[in-house]
Amino acid sequence: MIKIYKTNTNGEIEKLKKIEPNSWINLSNPNFDEIKEVIEKTKISESLLLKVLDYEELPRIETEDKATLIVVDVPYVEDKKSKNKYSTVPVGIITKGNYFLTVCLKETEIFNDFKHNKIKGVDTAKKTRFIIQLLLKIANFYIKYLNLINREIENKEKSLIKSTSNKELLNLMHIQKSLVYFVTSLKANDIILEKLSKGNIINMYEEDLVLLDDAMIESKQGIETANIYREILASMSDTYASIINNNLNGIMKFLAGITIVLSIPTMISSFMGMNVPMGNLSDNPFAFIIILIISILISIIIALILKKKDML
Repeated sequence: MIKIYKTNTNGEIEKLKKIEPNSWINLSNPNFDEIKEVIEKTKISESLLLKVLDYEELPRIETEDKATLIVVDVPYVEDKKSKNKYSTVPVGIITKGNYFLTVCLKETEIFNDFKHNKIKGVDTAKKTRFIIQLLLKIANFYIKYLNLINREIENKEKSLIKSTSNKELLNLMHIQKSLVYFVTSLKANDIILEKLSKGNIINMYEEDLVLLDDAMIESKQGIETANIYREILASMSDTYASIINNNLNGIMKFLAGITIVLSIPTMISSFMGMNVPMGNLSDNPFAFIIILIISILISIIIALILKKKDML
């Protein structure tokens, strides 16, 4: 899918029907015809454009034929029913002459605030400023998703207390996996920001440097937050693995105690049912009730002893 935007004279982002100079070309999982159209219009190298369309592409900065490619990882949410709900996907930012491109294999919500004019001071003609604004927004989204992950951790914590199933621990493992993706991507993005701050890749004004500094602060905060959550999850996994084992041990202990208590009437009835003389008890019309009362009393005594020993 290809969408084209440009800042109008009122300073607002508007959607265009065709590619124009100083416009923003947003490609999301583009097909061959869309890629061909962009290449013909912008004269950007096909190899440079296609490099971004790879899930395994790593964050980096590359220049080729007067075009600059900046690859960063952005967070996104897969199907909410998916086990590994949170993940990252590479996004390419390409500038060449009067053209500005963003390329991604997924339709992410990172760009929505720009499309809907929720970001102040966006000008598609000011490409350096636009790049830094995008990087700042990406860093903000990492913080946003980390807060969502923290809520999930708190919800899992409540359900784990009474759980005896491995399912909850597996859910924690999936969250840990997402945090690993986030930490790895944030660190790689932070390297990109450090390189840009040197000013030898793209020319920046003083206002751009202030904005870039904000993006670097957000990125480092994201790294620290993700590491904290990962350590908390590791600790939780160990703690609740022990809790689940203790819960299972408690259940097994209770079942063992109940088995002992219930075995008393069975043993007494077995003895009484043997084909041996029982004296006057055999002819007593209340023999069954007497034996039943004896069985119940002994079971109660055994149950009280087990309760005292914390086995019931």
